[in-house]
Amino acid sequence: MKYDMLFSPMKIGKVEIKNRVVMAPMCMGFGQFDGRVTPAMMDHYVERAKGGVGLIITEITRINDITGAASFGQMGITHDYQIPPLKEMADRIHSYGSKIFVELHHPGRQNLGLMMGTVPLSVACDKIMGKAYAKLLTGAVIPPGKKLQDKDIVPRTVAPSKCEKSKMAESVNRGLTKTGIKKLVRQFVDGAVRVQKAGCDGVELHAAHGYLIQQFLSPNTNRRNDEYGGSLENRMRFLNEIIDGIREKCGADFPIVVRLSVDEMYEKIGQPGKGYDLQEGLKIAKALNNKGIDAIDVSSAAYDTFNYWLEPTTFPVGWRKYLAEEVKKVVDIPVIAANLIRSPEQAEQQLEDGIQDFISLGRPLLADPHWAQKVQDGKEELVKRCICCLYCFESMETNAYNYTHGKCSVNPFIGRDCVKLNENGNGRGVAVVGAGVAGLTAAELLSKRGFKVTVIEKASQPGGQINLADKPPHKEKLHWCVDDLYANAVANGVEFKFDTVATKEVIDELKPEFVIIATGANAVFPKAFAGDNVCTVTDILNGSIKIENKKVAVIGSGMTGLETSELLCEMGNKVTILEMADSIAPGAYFQHLDDALPKLKEAGTVFMPSTKLLEINADGIVAESTKNSDKIKVDVDFVVLSMGCRPDNALYEEIKDSKDYKVFNIGDSVKVGRIANATESAYQAVMSID
Repeated sequence: MKYDMLFSPMKIGKVEIKNRVVMAPMCMGFGQFDGRVTPAMMDHYVERAKGGVGLIITEITRINDITGAASFGQMGITHDYQIPPLKEMADRIHSYGSKIFVELHHPGRQNLGLMMGTVPLSVACDKIMGKAYAKLLTGAVIPPGKKLQDKDIVPRTVAPSKCEKSKMAESVNRGLTKTGIKKLVRQFVDGAVRVQKAGCDGVELHAAHGYLIQQFLSPNTNRRNDEYGGSLENRMRFLNEIIDGIREKCGADFPIVVRLSVDEMYEKIGQPGKGYDLQEGLKIAKALNNKGIDAIDVSSAAYDTFNYWLEPTTFPVGWRKYLAEEVKKVVDIPVIAANLIRSPEQAEQQLEDGIQDFISLGRPLLADPHWAQKVQDGKEELVKRCICCLYCFESMETNAYNYTHGKCSVNPFIGRDCVKLNENGNGRGVAVVGAGVAGLTAAELLSKRGFKVTVIEKASQPGGQINLADKPPHKEKLHWCVDDLYANAVANGVEFKFDTVATKEVIDELKPEFVIIATGANAVFPKAFAGDNVCTVTDILNGSIKIENKKVAVIGSGMTGLETSELLCEMGNKVTILEMADSIAPGAYFQHLDDALPKLKEAGTVFMPSTKLLEINADGIVAESTKNSDKIKVDVDFVVLSMGCRPDNALYEEIKDSKDYKVFNIGDSVKVGRIANATESAYQAVMSID
């Protein structure tokens, strides 16, 4: 398929972008305390420019160090010393024909009280102590600081006016004074001036996702009764003053883009009438168009409605394209939008349909930095697609407390963009046992290094555990990672032997120099619970046992248990979920819970936390409360165990001491984990082979 519109040029203001592919802003934590661009951050963006992206919009870039630092590892544009490394990055991006805009940002109430005033102190301590300070901060300062934050014994974040806490951050806030507002306007403008001095091509103002500028726009967070609150005109004043200031200082030819949530999406979480909806969002978009900005970057929602701007895998591709389509009707400037685009066909169609002018790719460019170049070269079948697993944001958020960066489940090279594979395989043989994610990743990377790779798989198709994980409702995107890894492995010459049980004899026949064991894991099934009315989640997910219109108890509320329960509900069953912990799905990432729990509740699922399974009978189960030891009987027809998995490492144990080849054990066959753990384990093994 030809993608004529996708790879046609278009201007934003007077800046011509070579194609319609835009890298969306994403904070991954590659920065440092003082806000200067680091080599890792530079390599990250440059690799996407090398991969054919037309416009790169940087991550959230702070304009204020005291109340506006959202992460220890983000970009800053608060001091002149930050200009030279930003200029170096801009020059390198320009060398590939790409343009760069910097996203100016202040988190407002969505910051953490723990961050208030921390950055200037951290910069000073870092100059004195160096790396020792980062270790002290992550090991001795942040942990007690988080405890104080939980008790609200930290400085208050700022907002247009005092309002409710923001979900996720959950810090007490205070309203800004007029003096504070004017100071922030100047700081946004000063930031834009520095961006221009660094040779960047434009700025984007972050008025989306519930950050400070959007907080001024929303009546939910802006309850002021002066000229900055009340009417929509007043609520837009803060943003308009920033735009006016940038125009005055940077000139009419320096592009200004506004990233705007055009609908706060409160109705989606059962709170209609809260904040503003699409109709008012369109008024804001039209007013910004009339104000003379150069493009609008359409987005939606805020932290309170998180899943409606950073979607889990269950959301259908393109579900929110209607937002951009409606904005296009009221503006005459270019419209940029993400719209959960996951294929070049989808991108081209939305351009042809006039839904938007630029295709914004965020997570897809984490999964594959060369998305654009592969598509333009006619190799779209080799694109590694984002599976919407949310690990990038989850890991970024978690790792920020360790002063390191986010990762991607399907791309272990995140943060390692400068790493090159040593192509010294020279046709040496490698046997990979298992065609799950770990085995496929290892096979592809080893083949790129020049090894002769043979994958042995007992099933008739690749996938391993993913062939189970993609079976609950709307989880089919998860299998994309298998399809894409397999396609890339085959393209690099990997040989596959399906329907073949790997034994020592089978491996010996190949005469490999190295053996990679990636045999995965098996569901735990305690013998004490065996019975005709008992099975594991594996039996449900692989279809070997079908239960319909029954009363079913699911034992264990991890995400596998919840997702299997959703499938059981879809099959007409009434489900009761038992969990020993005091909460459902302890340790699960909140976005996954926000996605799964409402669906299960709507289906009438009964949740029983703090409950331990004691025995299974023909007519039900006997359980015990972990709080008061009371016995509980639940009448059910069938019991499904979701009690985790154990590594299947028997083959590794048999051959690990072989003198004929060196053996590596990777993925779930070492330690049961997630997709990201599998790809990382494979990467480490491949990089350790001489």
